[in-house]
Amino acid sequence: MAIHEQLVKEIMQLKQQRNAIILSHVYQPPEIQEVADLVGDSLELSRRAAATDAGVIVFCGVHFMAESAAVLSPEKIVLLPEANAGCPMADMVTAEALRAKKNNLPGAQVVCYVNTSAEVKAECDIACTSANAVQVVTSLPTDRPIIFVPDKNLGRYVARQSGRTMNIWEGCCPIHDQLSADDVLKVKSEHPKALVLVHPECRPEVVELADHVASTTGMLRFARESQNKEFIVATEKGILHQLNKQCPGKSFYPASDKLVCRDMKSITLEMVLHSLQTLEPRVTVTAVVRERALKCLEKMLAVQ
Repeated sequence: MAIHEQLVKEIMQLKQQRNAIILSHVYQPPEIQEVADLVGDSLELSRRAAATDAGVIVFCGVHFMAESAAVLSPEKIVLLPEANAGCPMADMVTAEALRAKKNNLPGAQVVCYVNTSAEVKAECDIACTSANAVQVVTSLPTDRPIIFVPDKNLGRYVARQSGRTMNIWEGCCPIHDQLSADDVLKVKSEHPKALVLVHPECRPEVVELADHVASTTGMLRFARESQNKEFIVATEKGILHQLNKQCPGKSFYPASDKLVCRDMKSITLEMVLHSLQTLEPRVTVTAVVRERALKCLEKMLAVQ
């Protein structure tokens, strides 16, 4: 406990000295969330990264998130405490493969999930997150085809909600995609009064079982406002910390014990402190890629 308290104290002191802000995704370990200035989903964190006056952004998430912050705030130092914290879904689409797809479908509008590299974003017209994907797709002209990359599950959900026909990439989040309807039904049988909250990265058959489908921020909002006292949560288990913190007196049950992203759990307090001490590892984006990726992200942020 003494070591933990000392780490937190040093992080807070150095954060002030460096004029730094710590951003944490809701899937991060509880101790990381507790030292953060903001805990949120990709959309919230992207907006905060773009708006902050801090000179240093410590991004406790995975690489594509820190890259997005570097694209939005090139004048700031962006740090990713664990340089190897990646996203398997983001790796499922490359700029080269996307260019080939675009060549086969001339005139297509390309929507990329924010869970993509800056190089991929540079090939896209507009980005989206799970919180605004339906609004983004609905905002597009209807006279041109749409390519949606890389998450097939989110793409299928958006297609159903928007009524738009899309060419959907065959990528997925391995953590969400492994969750089965049987997994959810098993927990439901144990907690029959619980409402089921499902992230749209889950398979369609899991989404069909949901009482509410939402991004992580949407889940938190729904749980706070709901009169129900029990919830089954079909997303990465890191969100349980915020759910329990923001909703005292309510109970939350993971839809499966398998819902753990190792990349999201790879950052430690020691790494955060080391990043603030050394201003490393830094995440940068080349000017050419940044200029094109910025347009993609700015269009996303403009969608209400």
